Amino acid sequence: MEPAGAPYPGHFLTPPKALAYDGPPPSTAPPKGWHPPRIVEPAPPRRLPPQDHQRLDEEEARARTFTQGMSLVVGAILLIVLLAVCARALF
Repeated sequence: MEPAGAPYPGHFLTPPKALAYDGPPPSTAPPKGWHPPRIVEPAPPRRLPPQDHQRLDEEEARARTFTQGMSLVVGAILLIVLLAVCARALF
């Protein structure tokens, strides 16, 4: 049954024992001196070779020029195809 001072039907001022949370189950401590297994440490990373920043900049510039050139070619082809489709639809 609900208590007389319940704010709304179905509300309990104190939860029933079946709905109360009793907390986490008890746990046992590990044996004295226990520790997780140790893993052999890997060797430190090797030193990377030096970078030629001037050459990297030149290669990036060539790649950018190639990409922009390909974009122009593809754009021109798409424009020609679009004009051909429109001309065919009109005539």
